[in-house]
Amino acid sequence: MTEQTPSYLAGHLAPVPDEIEAQDLQVTGALPTELTGRYFRNGPNPKPGEDSGHWFTGHGMIHGVRLNQGRAEWYRNRWVRTKRLEGAPSLLRDGARDLAAGAANTSVIEHGGKIFALMETSFPYEMSPELDTLGPCDFNGRLTTGMTAHPKEDPETGELHLFDYSFRAPYLTYHRLSADGQLITNFPVQVPGPTMMHDFAITADHIVWLDLPVVFDLELVGRGMPYQWSDKYTSRIGLMGKDDPIVQWFDVDPCYVFHVGNAREDEQGRVVLDAIRYSRDAWFASWSHIGGAPVAEQAAALAVSKLHRWILDPATGKVTEQELDDGAAEFPTVDDRRVGLPNRYLYAVDRSAIVKYDTDRGVVARHELGENWRAGEAVFVPAEDSSGEDEGWLLSIATNTDPSVASQLLVHDATDLSAKPVAAVLLPRRVPAGFHGSWIPDGELTP
Repeated sequence: MTEQTPSYLAGHLAPVPDEIEAQDLQVTGALPTELTGRYFRNGPNPKPGEDSGHWFTGHGMIHGVRLNQGRAEWYRNRWVRTKRLEGAPSLLRDGARDLAAGAANTSVIEHGGKIFALMETSFPYEMSPELDTLGPCDFNGRLTTGMTAHPKEDPETGELHLFDYSFRAPYLTYHRLSADGQLITNFPVQVPGPTMMHDFAITADHIVWLDLPVVFDLELVGRGMPYQWSDKYTSRIGLMGKDDPIVQWFDVDPCYVFHVGNAREDEQGRVVLDAIRYSRDAWFASWSHIGGAPVAEQAAALAVSKLHRWILDPATGKVTEQELDDGAAEFPTVDDRRVGLPNRYLYAVDRSAIVKYDTDRGVVARHELGENWRAGEAVFVPAEDSSGEDEGWLLSIATNTDPSVASQLLVHDATDLSAKPVAAVLLPRRVPAGFHGSWIPDGELTP
């Protein structure tokens, strides 16, 4: 009997076996000339013949496209050359984590003129603009824990807020970098156990924590991702001042959140949080699938995550919860200039569609790519001299379920998802569906 290939090694998730590059890529339509920079997208990609045991644990590989004045100059893909890629174990002999031996496979960002490949619970890896690995970064020895793959840059101060979660106390540690990349603040935050806190949020005055019931399970170590849902662990959202470790906690209905859209403070001083919510059933079905376990059709139908809103009132201690849309969604994004501030629009993907939410009007727009295509996270890039919040472009890598079909970098006009993409860059290979990306304009990089 032939053993079935795990879902994370097959179809649109199947890893590629090598690193390549290509010049002068074919473009359909017209690339906006103002898009001059690099689009980078990170994701897990085990070496040929490897089985990482879970989609989340493959070695990091960044796929990059260089755009310049209406041309797609190059594509290249590179593994992040971490200690783990070279064979180093993640745990040292004394049981401590080797923070330079993570997979660096989840996101890629620019901060302080430098480019970092990120994976939670380990050090970031600095990359060159050409995707050479420069090495692990501990910010001059100040970072002594891991770093979330979802840091939040305050658009008003330029500071980068981040955190680490751990399987041993302190379970949660908060950090902050200055605009020029110096680690200036860190302190532990009290939570009752080793929860898997994948994302968080900021507002003008608060850090928003997600203390939810997916927790470390020692018995699962060595078998993929050692985390499991616990009915005994209370679901809470916390509000914390940016320089105060005291947290005000709000109990919420049991759920899990991988990804936050945005948070902000309203005119009444309440915190409004929009995020993609998994019910208990949806989490179990999704976790089984991405972990490679067969999922029955009936269970798969439950694996639907939806855009949800929580309104937390620090004055009364009350919280309200509301489903904003009944359609499936993941990988929410927002205009980076609106992070932590009032926003009208959010973007997300749903299997074969790119989705735009007008949260003021409750209107949802979708662009369907076609049944055999899988939409990657849509990164918003504001247009030059834009006046409207949605005036700009959405960049997304689309991957076909047929492994012989090359992927495309799609560029949509964010104001009108009903229209076809304004441009599509034909990539020289299939790019596996992955995690998170960034648009990095030339002017943001250190010369």
